[in-house]
Amino acid sequence: MGAGMKTTEDKALTADGVFYSVVVPAFNEQDTVALFYDRARKTMDSLEKPWEILFVNDGSSDGTLEALRDLAKKDSRVKYVSLSRNFGHQAALTAGLDHASGKAIISIDCDLQDPPELIPQLCAKWQEGFDIVYARRSNYRKDSLVKRYASMAYYFVLGKTSDIDMPENVGDFRLIDRKVLSILKAMPERARYLRGMVAWAGFSHAFVDYQRPDRQLGDTGYSFRKLISLGMDGMLNFSLLPLRIGFIIGIVNIVLGSLFLLYMVLDMLIFDKYYHLYKFLVVLLFMLMGVLFMFIWILGEYVGRIHNEVKGRPIYIENERGNLPV
Repeated sequence: MGAGMKTTEDKALTADGVFYSVVVPAFNEQDTVALFYDRARKTMDSLEKPWEILFVNDGSSDGTLEALRDLAKKDSRVKYVSLSRNFGHQAALTAGLDHASGKAIISIDCDLQDPPELIPQLCAKWQEGFDIVYARRSNYRKDSLVKRYASMAYYFVLGKTSDIDMPENVGDFRLIDRKVLSILKAMPERARYLRGMVAWAGFSHAFVDYQRPDRQLGDTGYSFRKLISLGMDGMLNFSLLPLRIGFIIGIVNIVLGSLFLLYMVLDMLIFDKYYHLYKFLVVLLFMLMGVLFMFIWILGEYVGRIHNEVKGRPIYIENERGNLPV
């Protein structure tokens, strides 16, 4: 269905009566869980439709789980899944999506950098007939120039080299229709990059722009290592550039080596200059070995991912549920 008004059938409640599901991964967010709930509850109540908030405790080491237990006791619309360890943001988000029962599913982080008050605007776009509604950041936070330009370069390269239209300046704050969720749940890969998976699914989409504030409480769950890992998931899962670039580097090395050899021969013939050939051979050998080892590493990454997929281990393991069927 294109971008048209939702029909009565599209708007029908799911079997358990939930219209909107809000999926919230949380890792060491004991200071923000209650604040997020208060703001999200007021926002969701304003929509005047049945809703649920589904938290996913991603192996937190602080009091996040206890805070979720307290909320679940006070409000049956608050549900939670606690994972057996820290599986990572994308796995935690997947766990929440697997349990979401609403007709429209909103994913948002718990750190309040993505304002829950924006959810009604996402829902309004969905009601217009869009199957995916992205919350798009229109400002840059106080990141370092290196991180900012590295991010811009990464998404530029990924967009140019992958076979999907990857939206820019969006994260995991979005709304998806239940039919989009059904497609995501049918994708078996373990190395999850949900931004790419949602884009790959297609469907009609729209954007809601907003100004993203700085984080007020707690620390980011995305360390530099996790950001690199997420970036590699996107690049290796949705682009063959790392493999194809080997051909380009090989051609460049051949051309440079040929020019260098030609220069050396002409210098010897014209200026009668003598070169120790082994010096140039050593330099060329080191260059070729560097290229070789780089591509052995790239192939190793692909083989390692194939190995992980073949093992078929679960994306996450649940340890506890709250207000959810066992």
